[in-house]
Amino acid sequence: MIILHGASASPFVRKVLVALALKELPFDQIQQIPFTRDPVYRNINPLEKIPALQDGELTICDSTVICEYLEDAYPRTALYPDNAVDKAKARWYEELGGTRVAELAAGIFFQRFMRPMVLKQEADEELVKKIIDKQLPPILDYLEAEVPAEGFIFGDFMIADISLMSPFVNAGYAGYEIDSARWPVFSDFIGRVKAHPVVNQILVAEAALMGRS
Repeated sequence: MIILHGASASPFVRKVLVALALKELPFDQIQQIPFTRDPVYRNINPLEKIPALQDGELTICDSTVICEYLEDAYPRTALYPDNAVDKAKARWYEELGGTRVAELAAGIFFQRFMRPMVLKQEADEELVKKIIDKQLPPILDYLEAEVPAEGFIFGDFMIADISLMSPFVNAGYAGYEIDSARWPVFSDFIGRVKAHPVVNQILVAEAALMGRS
């Protein structure tokens, strides 16, 4: 039995949840919060990040490593394109979504959601404004030219699509929405990814956990 460790609201855990659902793999999930100094989880992932995945005797961490393993071990329903050029591009989009995009979205989420809701502190709106007005626009300009006007990046729905969309779910919890007038193609793309039946089902379940249903 596959066991997934990680809180559903993490953009990285969400990516793995989508991968498991696309491949129709049964699994159990433990809603693990990162960096809690939990000695049990530290034995699973010494970095204390999420997600981690156990499949029989195998234990691996990092959402990209997990998704690549699932692709190799369970090839039904491809998560990545099968030719070298498109596969390289898919890995780049996954890297971009999991690094710079996730970092900026997390900054908005932390300031406008975690600080007031969890830490009972005021958000640093100057920092949020810097992210929204200065740091995000070059990334969104780039993505506006990269994603298709219709459908998904490689035709079929794959990990590249969810990797670019997932961080914006968290930013959305903090009240941020992509300006559809300035970035109409990417905004529409995000909407299509969210509306995909597998993603929509996961987002509905996640919203219930977040008290947003």
